[in-house]
Amino acid sequence: MELKISDRGIEMPQSPIRKLAPLAYEAQDRGVKIYRLNIGQPDLPTPQKALDVLKNIDRKTLEYSPSQGYRSLREALVGYYERYQIKLKPDEIIITAGGSEAVLFAFMSCLNPGDEIIVPEPAYANYMSFAISAGAVIRAVTTTIEEGFCLPKVEKFEELINERTKAILICNPNNPTGYLYTQKEMNRIRDLVKKYNLYLFSDEVYREFIYTGSPYISAMHLEGIEQNVVLIDSVSKRYSECGIRIGALITKNEAVRNTVMKFCQARLSPPLLGQLVAEASIEGTEQYSREVYDEYVERRKCLIDGVNRIPGCYTPVPMGAFYTVAKLPVDDAEKFCAWCLSDFCYKDDNTPEGCAGETVMMAPAAGFYSDPSLGRDQVRLAYVLCKHDLQRALFVLDKALEAYNSGK
Repeated sequence: MELKISDRGIEMPQSPIRKLAPLAYEAQDRGVKIYRLNIGQPDLPTPQKALDVLKNIDRKTLEYSPSQGYRSLREALVGYYERYQIKLKPDEIIITAGGSEAVLFAFMSCLNPGDEIIVPEPAYANYMSFAISAGAVIRAVTTTIEEGFCLPKVEKFEELINERTKAILICNPNNPTGYLYTQKEMNRIRDLVKKYNLYLFSDEVYREFIYTGSPYISAMHLEGIEQNVVLIDSVSKRYSECGIRIGALITKNEAVRNTVMKFCQARLSPPLLGQLVAEASIEGTEQYSREVYDEYVERRKCLIDGVNRIPGCYTPVPMGAFYTVAKLPVDDAEKFCAWCLSDFCYKDDNTPEGCAGETVMMAPAAGFYSDPSLGRDQVRLAYVLCKHDLQRALFVLDKALEAYNSGK
């Protein structure tokens, strides 16, 4: 008799960000240069100060750290959050293996199997995976590209609230849309959380990347729901340190922290080397952060202007993070994205020497919605490449759409 896979494993979706990776590897093997707009992996260097820590480790043993992370790192983070008028104590911060573990531990600690989380969509695809891991259910409030992905009216949330509803989850600034929630929208979320006594999970890993005069409103700024808020954070994006896997779960709710610590103890400790790098990145890197921010401002303009110049394409202007969701003139963006890697290869006099040709890799946006019928003609694009590469990627995308729609 054949062994069966778990229902949870069958239900777990593939990542729209990584599911086309096998096709990308095959294209690479054929000598094709791929412009990777699919994943939020910045090409900017990690702060030299942080790299030097790795080069000069003088420890004799690479030991376990405390399950909640080193106190010195948590103390440094207290100072970091103070810059954003978020007042914390070290014990209110728990270090995790990336923001991903923080989300998973938040779900596992606050939700029972069958409990529901309301999430504005499109949303970071792994939220669905973490919910399935915890036995929780995502209920989507859909935002639209035509309205710039702004938050729907309160009534749309209240239509979904029932006895199983336990939380609202937001990402601000948003991945995948780059949308930045306004003070009015955050107040509406606060009022819902208060009225129905819900948890508010707030993923705020992109707070450094806000391109408007509007203020950054953290869930931690909202008065009257201090015990309801669980903040998710990560150093991956702001210091180009995706590989060190250091994040944080932050809450003033002691019962939640005590429960999260049980899961932290079960996985023993967060990454030792990652914590050393993260701590070194927090202080004395202000100039680095300013330069990174200025670079993303330029990249955003390059990508958004470029996409909207391609016939049939449209994207609103994102006000935060380094992503945008774009509408393409195709019926099925996933098929188009796969075709770009498996069948398409563009070459001209500007193609880098030694390349068989060039193509683009994008994340099909349908994977960022619970309803697979939504986002079928959309992709998420990450402007994490230098301007020269972004310009070339957009040129190649234009050529790919032209070839695809002409049946070539």
